[in-house]
Formats: sequence, structure tokens, C-alpha cells
Amino acid sequence: MKFLDQAKIYVKSGDGGDGVVAFRREKYIEFGGPDGGNGGRGGDIIFEAVDNLNTLIDFRYTQHFRARKGGNGAGSDRTGAAAETVVIKVPIGTQIFDEDRETMLGDLDVAGKRLLLCRGGDGGRGNAHYKTSTNRAPRRADKGWPGEERWVWLRLKLIADVGLVGLPNAGKSTFLSTVSAARPKIADYPFTTLHPQLGVVRLSVTEEFVIADIPGLIEGAHEGSGLGDRFLGHVERCAVLLHLIDGTAEDVVESWRTIRHELSEYGGGLADKPEIIVLNKIDALMPEEIEERRTALERACGQDVMCMSSVAHLNVDTVLRRLQDFVTRDRAERAEQEKGEIPAT
Repeated sequence: MKFLDQAKIYVKSGDGGDGVVAFRREKYIEFGGPDGGNGGRGGDIIFEAVDNLNTLIDFRYTQHFRARKGGNGAGSDRTGAAAETVVIKVPIGTQIFDEDRETMLGDLDVAGKRLLLCRGGDGGRGNAHYKTSTNRAPRRADKGWPGEERWVWLRLKLIADVGLVGLPNAGKSTFLSTVSAARPKIADYPFTTLHPQLGVVRLSVTEEFVIADIPGLIEGAHEGSGLGDRFLGHVERCAVLLHLIDGTAEDVVESWRTIRHELSEYGGGLADKPEIIVLNKIDALMPEEIEERRTALERACGQDVMCMSSVAHLNVDTVLRRLQDFVTRDRAERAEQEKGEIPAT
């Protein structure tokens, strides 16, 4: 299935049904009086997050969503039928923006979460509603109220525990394919990964987390260069960033600084997230080269640097265990925060 993380769609809720002018007409009842019913309510437009979707590709082919009009009223004081609600299912992590692409209308980040975007129009009043002691035969009935309509942008931000970042060809896709069942395209040239990839890592029966691999970043990615500007948002929700650095690169420190600069310039709190730095592809280096480059990285970033080879499966389990520790700690902190937000009864 092709990955699509943003789409523009048109939505319109249903108009309300019309009220009617009607009078009771029965044998032996000379002055039956007004009995025109009200119109029914138009259908609503609701967005719902579901957990069996991971792309917005369906909205490339279906871009207009309209709810039906409410039923018209009828004689014998019968109200028109209300129109059915149109429920638009989107992946978890979908944000809904106004047409200006800046005003957020909703963030569906939990399965089952709903957003009522366009409310259906109310039904018009029938003439039975307007009868009074002085106006016993009103001939007034109202049209239904119009529904709401708007263009909106859908933007998907993947829900993952770990964000995989690094320059093109740093070995991110190889790492993802090694530790999970994901099978991204792998080749020895830059920008092999053109779309974000998700992989589930299971360390034990009770321990698992999700990794998001985004296309490689280059200098100027936050300004739209390369592919990074569009996909950096997919790691905003992650608990920790795994920064892979190609150990065979000419200047590993410059590689690290390039990515850190792009994360900082992009904003969204990416630069403040916990970061695990890993020197990758150590199977292609001599022991003294590994130590030299690791020491240079640690001096530049001020933290411990791990060494790994996804191809040779060297130290992969150690990296995964450290990631799991971060994820477990983050989940525990979130659970405590949610518990504290629940008012005491």
C-alpha cells in the first residue's frame, strides 16, 4: 500500500429538512387545525481514529464527503427522519487543519477518538409549531437550516516510540529490517527510503516498541531540501531518537552536527528529545578506527556513544535493550501524568 501522509478534502454536513404546511382533514372534524410536522436534522460529519489504518492513501481517490439532507416534515404532525452521520475513518495520529494549514481543528492521537467537524443543519418548523390562540390556521413553515461546509487538510504523524534519524545511507533501513519484520527497500545509494516505515520490535512477551524510520535528512532539510522537511513531523511523538551515524563517513562529527542542526531548526521539541547516538557499520572499520571515531563523537556531543553493526548483528541487542529502557520509563511517566489528571471521586 502506498504511503500518503497528507491530503486535502472537502466535507459538508447535511441540510435540515423542511417544515410543511398541513391541516387535519378528517370526516366529521370541521376545523381540524394545523398539523404540519418539522423537518429532520441533517447528517453530521465526524472523524474517527482507527487502529487498522496507517496511511491517508484513500483520500487521494475520494476527496468529497457529503452527509444527506434531513427528511421533510409531513402531515399528522410527523417529524422528518434525521439523516445518518457520515463517519470518516482516519489513522491514529491524524491531525486536522483548516484550509490555511495552520489552524489545528483536532488531533486524533488515540484509537476511538472522535471529532465532530461539521454539524448537520436543524430541521425547519412546520405550521403546527406556529399555531396560537389568535392564529389558529397559520400558513407559515420554515426551510431547513443549511449544513456546514469546509475544506480541511489531513496530516498524519505516525505514532511510534522510537524515531530513527540520520543522514542518507546511514544504515537505518538495514537496522529496521534486522530488528523487526518490516522489509524496507535497502540499497547502497542515498534516499533509498522515500516514505516513512514502521517496525515493531519485540524483546520479550511483555516488552515491545515501535520504530519509525523516516527518509534520510540532509543539510537544509528544515527548509524543504531533500525529503526531510515533510517527514520530520513523524518523529515528533516519539519518546526517544535513535541517531545512526555512518562509521565509514569521512567526518562522523560533522554528520552528527548536521542532523542536530536540522532537528533544532525544525522545532517541535525534536532537539530536546532524549537521543541515543550509535556509530554504525563498525564491521567495516579497524578497532583503532572505531575507538578514534567514537571518542571524537563523545567529545562533540558530551554523552556516551554506542557502536553497532546491523549487518553483522554486533551490539544490536544492547542498543535495543537501551531503547526499551527509555520507552518503558516514558510510558510509566505518561501513565502517572494521566492518573494525576483524573479528578478524585
